[in-house]
Amino acid sequence: MNAENHTGRWLSARRAVFLLGLALLTTMLLSAAAWAQSGKRLILKDSSWQGISEYEIKGDRVRYLSSERGEWEELPQDLVDWKATEAWNAGPRVRSQEERDQAIAEEENERRAMEAQTPLVVPGLRLPYEGGVFLLDLYQGQPELAEIAQNGAEINPEKASHRILRSAINPVAVQKQTLDLKGAHARVQSHVALPELYVAVPPDFSYGPPIAERFRIVRLSSKKDLRTVQSIKMSVTGKVSQQSTLVLTRVEKFSGEWLKVVPTDGLQPGEYALVEVLNQNEMNFYVWDFGVNANAAANPGLVQPEPGKPKYTGADPQPVLQPGRK
Repeated sequence: MNAENHTGRWLSARRAVFLLGLALLTTMLLSAAAWAQSGKRLILKDSSWQGISEYEIKGDRVRYLSSERGEWEELPQDLVDWKATEAWNAGPRVRSQEERDQAIAEEENERRAMEAQTPLVVPGLRLPYEGGVFLLDLYQGQPELAEIAQNGAEINPEKASHRILRSAINPVAVQKQTLDLKGAHARVQSHVALPELYVAVPPDFSYGPPIAERFRIVRLSSKKDLRTVQSIKMSVTGKVSQQSTLVLTRVEKFSGEWLKVVPTDGLQPGEYALVEVLNQNEMNFYVWDFGVNANAAANPGLVQPEPGKPKYTGADPQPVLQPGRK
């Protein structure tokens, strides 16, 4: 299976698992909250049970207030194991409290695990579970997350937005090798000189160079309607030549499967690309291109703030992003 299909299937499965997990987590959190308030049960003869807040017997029916759904429901009285029900509800307070605490702790662990895959970068802005590559920008005083699609020869940005496509080129195979990107400017422009890039990587991302050396930022040269990734020549020991096109970059683990990539110094206005180094001799043919232009228009493909979260007003810490140079 090639890398493109492997990564695409991983992202599709990841999205499906997320949606299912989110639904289950919501249900379990509601149940845990109700359980923390009550802990009473109607235990049935088939060993199943209903969480209740209270109940009353009316003839051959039992009417109870469900602690899970918050609604009054009924069932036949002869389905209830009354001995087990009374023993449970009359049980020691310590035992039921311990179970409630355990249930709440388990749900809290689940919530934290899911939040690790959708980490908060600034107040109100989370990275999406589906993954991708995103640039944290500051536009008109407001933090924004703009998605960067991979770019290469004849690539469709809409189809590539959530996939890490790979096709290797070998910079040491020939004396000079370049990659030309169409257009004078990238679709996404940073309005600050020190943008933060966030990259979601598959869980099997252990192959290739160490994380700190896996991604590089490259300065592109522009000519008419093309931007060129200059040849990056690497020796068999991994030493990179032609470093004038490379930007000193810091790569670190951020949260879950997310990496954070930041230039160590402010970027001059111009065009850039985030490139993936596959091994000592090869780099990924597909790159994530962006520009730095303090006067650029608003970016497309923005991540929307969390529902109910107001825009940045100064009450929360503002991300430290260096303005672009004019």
